[in-house]
Order: sequence, then structure tokens, then C-alpha cells
Amino acid sequence: MNPVKIGIVGIGNMGSDHAASITKNLPNAKVTAVCDLNPKAFDRLPAQLQNSVQKFTTDEEFFAKGDMDLVMVEVPHFQHAKLSIDAMNAGKHVIVEKPLCVHKADAEILLAECAKHPDLVKGIMLNQRTRDAHVKIKNLIDSGDLGEIRRVNWIITDWYRTQQYYDSGDWRASWRGEGGGVLTNQCPHQLDLMQWFFGMPKLVDAHIFLGKYHDIEVEDEVNAYLEYPNGATGNFITTTGEAPGTNRLEIAGEHGRIVFENNKLCYKRHAMATSEHIKTAKSGFQPPETWDCEIHFASDNEGLPQHMRVVANVIDAIQNGAALKAPMEEGIRGLELSNAMMLSGFLKKAVELPLDSSIYAAKLEELIATSRYPKKTVAANAGNSSDFSQSF
Repeated sequence: MNPVKIGIVGIGNMGSDHAASITKNLPNAKVTAVCDLNPKAFDRLPAQLQNSVQKFTTDEEFFAKGDMDLVMVEVPHFQHAKLSIDAMNAGKHVIVEKPLCVHKADAEILLAECAKHPDLVKGIMLNQRTRDAHVKIKNLIDSGDLGEIRRVNWIITDWYRTQQYYDSGDWRASWRGEGGGVLTNQCPHQLDLMQWFFGMPKLVDAHIFLGKYHDIEVEDEVNAYLEYPNGATGNFITTTGEAPGTNRLEIAGEHGRIVFENNKLCYKRHAMATSEHIKTAKSGFQPPETWDCEIHFASDNEGLPQHMRVVANVIDAIQNGAALKAPMEEGIRGLELSNAMMLSGFLKKAVELPLDSSIYAAKLEELIATSRYPKKTVAANAGNSSDFSQSF
């Protein structure tokens, strides 16, 4: 079977890394075309690709003349929808970088276009779904072993960033250039995992802090409370201004509690479901008998790198009809969580899901219009105006 030919639009940090990693790790794939508005970005490509790939400096020419089966979209967030749609209209399979879009309204437009191309494979780079520890957690939940979920806490504050980080790119940390802060840039994977593990909440009540630790106009701290249809509750806490940071996921279910922290996955499993023990126990204070279990999982250094697992899965879907691990259509859910947290923070009240996408889109448009960072190369709906070489 011939290798799948891959075109990459956006040769920044991620685009160039993917080009090198595909060349190194995937014998059934070949990078054949690249596109970036800045020709100097092509210097990032590995030596073995310098003379073997087509190079384009406009996306129109890239889609019209590029010799490729699959397009990887690796550009600033506001361009994800447009370039993914352009790829599908050119008859190409697509992998779009996370987040799917900046707001749900754009994602709805993109997914409506996806529905018009059932013959194309459409994925999103939600590589954390391929991490073995996360797969183990997902299996414990879906198998029913943990029982019904009662409470979820995720403290993800190990995103520490300095002012220099935010000053390093003219698209960073602005409404006009990035469309948001820690939720939009750092947390899309965790927000996706929240919905992948637990489903969507029915209500979000969040407190957001804009530029609390940095000279930026977007959020660098968020504390969100979630309510789920079954009565379960959750908390999602994140920031780029805390050191040392924490990354702790705690899941309490009927049959015990899972904690994933410091690369250890521990399960305290009850001999009896909590709801049954509460009703039948003869003691007023004694909790259920509990077994301490450490769940082993493959190291991140074993096998393919996570991003390449997503690419390999999309290639398998193209060649063999395999089921996608991260379908593009599912990217809207974590994005909706992010938008709901932001809207709740702006309104200073809880918001119900599903979210009315037009409300947050209007709020973001207002923020962009009044942005104190009029980025010179980036605009919300600018087509070719974004600098594809900007790094993530």
C-alpha cells in the first residue's frame, strides 16, 4: 500500500516537529508539501525534507497544487476552521491542531462542513487520549468498575509561564491574536479529557481572572464548578501563575476513588458500594473496607510519540477504515466547556449547557474590538493574514 502523502500548513514549532516526527516514525506516511507565509520557516524542516517537499507561501496555491492526501493544520487558533474547511473542499483528509476553534459558533460552522464530506477522514490532535494512563482511566469508568461518578477534581496548575513567554510572540495572550489564555492555549487537552471521561456537565459556574499574574489581557487563572446530569459535581482549577504547580486528577465513584498524580495511578477500591454501605453499615463512622491498588501503565517513552499515535490512527482510518481515536467532531465539547467557563466568569453567574454559541461569540467579538494589543500580523477573520510560523 502506498504511503499516505501529508501536507502541513504552518511550519512553526508544532508543524516542524510533526514533519520531523512523521519522517522518523511513520513508514506508511510521507510529508510531501508544506505551507507557510514566511519562507524562512522552511529552514525548520529536517534536512531530508529540504529538497523533497513542495513549498508554498500561500494557502490557495498549497491547496490547488499540493500533492497530498492528508492536510495537517498547524496555525494560530483563529485560522483552524477556515483552513480545515479549505482542505475538505480540496478533497483532502484533515487533522486540525487543538483547540478545534476559539469559540463554539466557529466550531459549529466547521462541523456543518464536515457533515458535507462523509468520505473524508477528519481528526483533531487530541493526543492525550492516546496516553496509556488516560486510556486506563477511561476503561475503568466505561467498564463500570468505578461505579457511578460522584465527584471530580482536577487541579492543573503546573502551566507556569513568565512574562517573557507571553512577550515572545505577537499573537500570544491577546483576544485578537489568541482568543484567550490558559483555557484556550494550555488546557484544551484537559478539557477534552474531562468530557471524554465524564461527559458534559449541565451547569458551569466559574471565576476567571484576567492578567492576575502577568501583563496580559486574557485569563491566567480559572476556578470552575461543574454540575452533571446525574448529580455529580466537579471542580477544574488552572493557572499559569503558580509555582510549584500541581497536576492532580481525583475521581470519586461508588466503588472507590482514583487519583492520578506524579505519574502514579492509584485506585482505592471499596469492597461495597458507598451508597449500599451508607444504608446498611452498623457503625456510624466506619467507612467501607478498602483495597489500595496501584494501576500500572506504559511509559510515555514507550512506543510511538503521542502525536504520532493520532497521525497513525488517522492513516489507519484512511487506509483501512479504522475507528478514529479523536474525531474532529468531538473537539467541540472541550471547546464548549472552555467557552462556558469564560462566559460564566464574564457574566458572574452560572451558565447552563448546551451553551448558546452566539452569546459567547458576541462577547469575544467585543473583546477583540477593544483589545489593547492590536497585533500587527493576526486578525480574527483574516484568511492569509496570520503568521503560520508563529509557535504554540
